[in-house]
Amino acid sequence: MSLYLGLDSSTQSLTAIVLDVDGNRTEAVFESSLQFDDALPQYGTRHGVLPRSEPSVAVSSPPLWADALDVMMARIAASGLDLQRLEAIAGSAQQHGSVYFNANAASVLAQLDPAHRPGAQLAPALSRLVAPIWMDSSTSAECAELTAALGGSTTLAERTGSRAFERFTGPQIRKFFKTDPAAYAATARIHLVSSFLASLLAGHDAPIDPGDASGTNLMDLATAQWWPAALEATSPSLARKLPRIAPSWTIAGTLSRYWQRRHRLPAARVVSWSGDNPCSLIGTGLVREGVAAISLGTSDTIFGLMRAPRIDPTLTGHVFGAPTGDYMGLTCFANGSLARERVRDMFGLTWSGFSQALAATPPGNNGRVLLPWFDPEITPPVLVAGARRYGLAEDDGPGHVRGVVEGQMLSIARHSKWMGVEFDDIRATGGAAANREILQVMADVFGAEVHRFAVGNSACLGAALRARHAHAVAAGDDVSWDDIVRNVVATVDPVKPDPSRHAIYQELMSVHAACEAHALGRGPARAT
Repeated sequence: MSLYLGLDSSTQSLTAIVLDVDGNRTEAVFESSLQFDDALPQYGTRHGVLPRSEPSVAVSSPPLWADALDVMMARIAASGLDLQRLEAIAGSAQQHGSVYFNANAASVLAQLDPAHRPGAQLAPALSRLVAPIWMDSSTSAECAELTAALGGSTTLAERTGSRAFERFTGPQIRKFFKTDPAAYAATARIHLVSSFLASLLAGHDAPIDPGDASGTNLMDLATAQWWPAALEATSPSLARKLPRIAPSWTIAGTLSRYWQRRHRLPAARVVSWSGDNPCSLIGTGLVREGVAAISLGTSDTIFGLMRAPRIDPTLTGHVFGAPTGDYMGLTCFANGSLARERVRDMFGLTWSGFSQALAATPPGNNGRVLLPWFDPEITPPVLVAGARRYGLAEDDGPGHVRGVVEGQMLSIARHSKWMGVEFDDIRATGGAAANREILQVMADVFGAEVHRFAVGNSACLGAALRARHAHAVAAGDDVSWDDIVRNVVATVDPVKPDPSRHAIYQELMSVHAACEAHALGRGPARAT
């Protein structure tokens, strides 16, 4: 009987799941989540983001993430579980964000005082007090520079899995080097959020796994190692500042004495952390091709496993490394839960009222289209925020409710066709997956059965399953990913598509495409 801890540090929250494994039986025996804004209000974040200096800039606080980890570890220590059975810890974190350590970091990590929280103690180790996160879209100039230096967007996508994206780590590092060269020169180590938190747990430098490294525009997909040309084009001496890349099942170390003494935890193995999307691949059981998952979170994403990489010809999708050692295809949409919340709040609705409005409006919204780009959008690329309405009055509350959901689902369906798979099984996760009315629209748009999960946070569950897998590999056990996810990633309450509604959405696809083309300045508006 062994315990495995999975942690997920997302944009807005930190979640933990503990799995109890006894032979073929696996049970979640602890689940907890905390919202950064509520649990640690002294940091002044809103939705996990520090106040913005300009709309395209989004940063958060590494000490906030460290203190959130401390609060969660205290909850786990007080849970009543026999934590001496805790074998391994793995984690998931928001992708693309970067943390900047100076030369003091090694000694600071090794000498944290267990009498105090870690956040304030980390400040002397940071060459940059804030961390740019995935919501930051301020690096268009740097993307253009890297694209030109590395042979163009297609070459960059073929080599790294993605064209240069404003939110990716490489362009962010280049911007930091250009705008604050002294602070960059004082930077000894640049971590992703995932490897930063793994380093904090282990008490020393932790590697980056291929799943998260492939979200930087700096990793060569073919070798799963840093691409020297990309590093040289980004900033001076970058190769010396980045951690090594190692397989997702790498043991980074054991839980440091700080955590052992502060919370009376055992010397459990610390597994390399990964990004939230690669961890969600495992947490949704996508260890074979042909099934897609749609995560309805701060951003909405659609993803699935690939045995061999395929590049999106429009260059809006991504190919990442997968924790299985394979690849995953993914398309991300920035305007996810915050867009749904914006519409809800615009019309003074509760979530119950939102669902009622969605259920009361006709599929297809009588041809009215909303492109819900309340924030700068990733897919399609939209740098200037602002919702676009076609045939939709600004005071039409029910029309906006259906418009935001249909607009999101139609966009997800259209912009995922590059993966080359007609999905007949969709697995929904994330906060909005609890809303059956939203899932009905998803099922009707895709013409596919939609399943949701008994355990809601797929990234966190995936992290816990990764902890189990890495522990088994380290012990020399013969274990497959099918064995790991079997009977754990359970789906419940399927939502079946309605053929007549699916036909409506098939017709609406072209309308949606025309409206999008018009909004992007690529064509005339389609009458709606």
